[in-house]
Amino acid sequence: MRRSLLLLTAATTALVLTALLVPLTLLTRTHAADRTTAEATARAQWVAHAIGPALATPDERETAEQTVESVNTQNLPTTSLILADGTAIGPSPRNKQTPRITDAIRLARTGRAFTYEPSTGGRLVLVPVQGAADGTAVVQVTLTERQLYAGTMTSWLVLAGIGVGLVLIGLLLADRLGARLVGATRRLARTADRLAAGDLTARATPEGPPELRLVAGQLNHLATRIDELLTAERENAADLAHRLRTPVAALRLDAETLRDTEEANRIALDVAALERSVDDVIRKARRPLRDAPYADLAAVARERAAFWMPLAEDQGRTTETSAQDEPSPVPVPEDDLTAAIDALIGNVLDHTPQGTPFRITVRTTPEGNAELTVADEGPGLPPTYAAERGTSGGGSTGLGLDIARRTAEDADGTFAIASDATRGTRVTLTFPKAPPRPAETRPAPPEPTG
Repeated sequence: MRRSLLLLTAATTALVLTALLVPLTLLTRTHAADRTTAEATARAQWVAHAIGPALATPDERETAEQTVESVNTQNLPTTSLILADGTAIGPSPRNKQTPRITDAIRLARTGRAFTYEPSTGGRLVLVPVQGAADGTAVVQVTLTERQLYAGTMTSWLVLAGIGVGLVLIGLLLADRLGARLVGATRRLARTADRLAAGDLTARATPEGPPELRLVAGQLNHLATRIDELLTAERENAADLAHRLRTPVAALRLDAETLRDTEEANRIALDVAALERSVDDVIRKARRPLRDAPYADLAAVARERAAFWMPLAEDQGRTTETSAQDEPSPVPVPEDDLTAAIDALIGNVLDHTPQGTPFRITVRTTPEGNAELTVADEGPGLPPTYAAERGTSGGGSTGLGLDIARRTAEDADGTFAIASDATRGTRVTLTFPKAPPRPAETRPAPPEPTG
């Protein structure tokens, strides 16, 4: 927008200046010609007045010649005196032999003073000298094109400089205005990005033109409303999960009263798993949305590989874990990341022949993303495989790969599978680099009582 504003200002200013300066340049040219002509006319009239008495006496011709010679100095228009018999005193006037010049001189001898523009360019000033003994003489001042428009180029350069200066001033003002508009817009966009990332404490500062201030106010109102709705939703989810504790506790007591010890233990384990799930729901519901949890992908991968190592050894599998020593933070909760890695390793252990080796690799891509790869050397996925929950086509529910896919995509990452019968299956999860944690913190909502 800032660049467009500068281009618009430059184009508008250039058009306005063109409309003003073009007539002004023509006016300065005309003014210069009129000024030079007026000076030449005054000189011709002075010469005619000065030599008039001398031409009245035939013996004073030398005086007339001296007067004409005195006014013919360097860089001044040429002044000549044409006597009644056609004799020229002073520099010979250019084009005096052309018919039009002769007609002009003949017209001037009738007593009329005028300015004449020959076809060859320039301008002639003709002034008659009355009282000459042999007839009317004519004083002729010849102006060349250069003399006629002297000083025009300087005036044009001054006007051009003024035009360029006005354009630069207009661009400077437009740039300052554009910087203000663009700065306010970008700060508004950064606030919207923070809200999209889950930082519901972000608020926009109303600044800039009225339209942007209105948008900032409405964005702040929207953020407040979203925060209120999410807080209420988390509280409702936590309350609902908390209410489940009572019937779960009753189930545990009922399980303890069973006479069959094995059956009682089995049901007790199921009830304990249900209690952990309820506690997990409460914990996640109370976790503020903007406090996006981060997990170290490399550390979690090493920890899960070590967890599954005993089972892999029991199945005669060779395992290899390659994870960098530097932390690889990704914007995924650690329990979700653990579930995704467990699902991928569990698929290898459950759906490849015993003894099939597999490896886990964690690396940082050239783009700065964190990449997790679980690869095995098994027979590969069946042709009927479909990456959808419940339709894997491999004799399973398809939940494992779907958990891994959703974990990557929820973090704005990618999920990819490469498989063939000779090289096995390669599942790759790519996670974006975790953004810095927000500087501001807010206390979590109070836990429901009961």
